[in-house]
Parts: sequence; structure tokens; C-alpha cells
Amino acid sequence: MGDRTQGDNSGAITQYITILCQEILTTPALGNPLQTVFFGGGTPSLLSVGQLEQILQTLDQQFGIAASAEISIEIDPGTFDLAQLQGYQATGISRVSLGLQAFQPELLQVCGRSHTANDVYTAVELIHQANISNFSLDLISGLPHQTLEQWQESLSKAIALQPTHLSVYDLIVEPVTAFGRQYKPGAKPLPSDEMTAQMYRLADQVLSIAGYDHYEISNYARSGYQCRHNRVYWENRSYYGFGMGAASYVQGGRFTRPRTRREYFRWVEELVENEGAIACPQTPAPERLLDTLMLGLRLAEGLRLTDLAQQFGVAAVDQILLTLKPYFRQGWVELFDTETCCLVEPNFLLNQLSPTFSLRLTKPEGFLFSNTVLTALFEQNFVCL
Repeated sequence: MGDRTQGDNSGAITQYITILCQEILTTPALGNPLQTVFFGGGTPSLLSVGQLEQILQTLDQQFGIAASAEISIEIDPGTFDLAQLQGYQATGISRVSLGLQAFQPELLQVCGRSHTANDVYTAVELIHQANISNFSLDLISGLPHQTLEQWQESLSKAIALQPTHLSVYDLIVEPVTAFGRQYKPGAKPLPSDEMTAQMYRLADQVLSIAGYDHYEISNYARSGYQCRHNRVYWENRSYYGFGMGAASYVQGGRFTRPRTRREYFRWVEELVENEGAIACPQTPAPERLLDTLMLGLRLAEGLRLTDLAQQFGVAAVDQILLTLKPYFRQGWVELFDTETCCLVEPNFLLNQLSPTFSLRLTKPEGFLFSNTVLTALFEQNFVCL
């Protein structure tokens, strides 16, 4: 959204909303009303209530929004007040994700965050005053100079705020960013790999004891409060994304919009001229299988083997199990019978598949070493139906 100017006071934001709504109105409907809507990327809380309402009305006009839809918005502390939050709520917002990152001033500065810890407490108080019961907090581990004690303090303070959902991310250093040029992966002052692993295990232990279900590699929720929108991604279901850099996955094909304003505006113009026609090549079956594994194994329940066999063939499932044999022994991967709630020996599945058997990563070790497991799968040449 560019600078931190609030929505109605920014001509650039107003123009962007106009183009965004043009894109939405030109995009073909999928047939069913939207079950989830997520406002993320940039700082959506810079939008005025009227601008947010304009987008939601446009979505409803083109696609329909189910009465029970989960409608989420990412907000940053210090970018909204109670009236704005109540206005968002009146437009249909039912879930808020608060970008917290850390409680320590020095770590917030390292993150490049403009808010303070006091801003966080004020933001949560506003959320409570607005009677928004479904809200999430984001925390980041593995920050430069971050200690295990600071991480435990952040977890404890986050729990004390009583969110219904917590997202716990490990810092990823991208070489092309300003942060990446300042801090090199594996080098001080970044914590060591062993230290970040300890942070991950600590989060799993502390949050689980506090009553949060570790339902996805980086996400924890109280019962009934898993992020319905993000599950669409992890379950590899179709979705539309709108706006600069947004990605869509529709009818087995993926495409991404341009990331710069000028190119995005030009792309929408062409979309209107072509009456919503988008070139969306189908993803080959082996690639779809790898996408399904990469996303589905992020979930605690994993993937049902009969679903994989139906989509990609029994031979592909056998190949998956054989590839993962070392990680079964390592204790990072397991087969689970959802009917008996018991673990199953993987050898039993090479000749038969039960509809109740699921392949999943263990918690927390399998989650922690998921990249190693996925790398082994991505090195295979799967033969699919």
C-alpha cells in the first residue's frame, strides 16, 4: 500500500482499490459462494472502513459471500483505533490477525517494526473492547541476538493476552532483501540451528500445555479456532487471490499477478479487454502430487492415503512410503489409523490401503525436520496416473 497514509487520505490507495475492484468484477465466478476471505499483504489496516466495505461488496456482487464465511484481516499495532475496528466488524470482519513479532524493544527494532510492546497491549485491548473473540498473534523466532529466555518470555506474554490462535514463524533470511544483506544465514548474531530448534521445541511444549493445538507446522489454535482460510492452501483446494503479487490456484492451474503497481494496472486493463480470460496452464500430475505432499504434510493430520491413491495411483503411494522408510525409522514420519487411533506399521500398506490410514509428520520432531523429509520426496521421479 506504499506509505503509511490512511486510506481515504491517499490518492494512491483509492486508485489501487478502484483497479482491484475492476479485477474482481472481471474474474469468472467458481460457482459457490466464498467461504473465506483474507485481507493480507502490506498493511490492510491502512484501508478506511469504506474502502474495506467497497472490496467486500464487490466480492459479494461477483462471487457471493456465505453467511457463515470467515473474513479475516491482518492488522499492525498502532495502525487502527476502536472506531475503525468496530467499522471493520460492521462490514463483516470476523477474525483479526495481529502482527506482533516480539515483545522486546531491541528485537522489534531488528524486525524493522514501528510499533512498541505498549502498542501491542493497546491493540489487544481494542480487540477485546470490540468484542472480537477470534484473533491471532504472530511471533518470530531465530531473530538476531534473540535468546531462549527472550523467546520464552514472548511466548508467556502472548499466552497471557489470550488469543484464540498463534502463528509461530522461524526467521527466513532472504538474500535479496535489506535484512538479508545485513544478516547472513548461519552467521552470528543469528542464533545457531540448534538454538532455533530448541526455540521450536519450546514453543510446541509451552503452547500445548497452555491449551493450544499444534495443528500445522507454524500454527497453534484453541479448539474451533483453526484458520479456515489457510487450510484452503494446505488442503490444496482452489482459491482466488486479488491484487499486486497475489496468486491463484484454479482448476488445477496456478498463476501470479504482477508485483509492481504499473505492471499490475496494465495486467488488469488486459484482463478487462479479454473479458476475464486468463491463461492458466494445468499443473502436471507429478508436480501436483509434490504440491499436495508439501502442503498436506504441514497439517498435523497429514494426508489420507486412499485420497492420494485415487488422485495419483497406488504405485505413487508405494513409492512415497518406500522413499520415507528412513524417516519412519527416524521417528519423523508415521502412519495413523484414524478409526482405531493407533499407529500402523508402514510395511502393512505396500499391498493394501485402508481408507482410515493417514500419513503424517510427528510433532514436534517431524515438523522440525520437515524440509529434510520433503527434500527426499522432491528428489523422486513419481509415476502418476
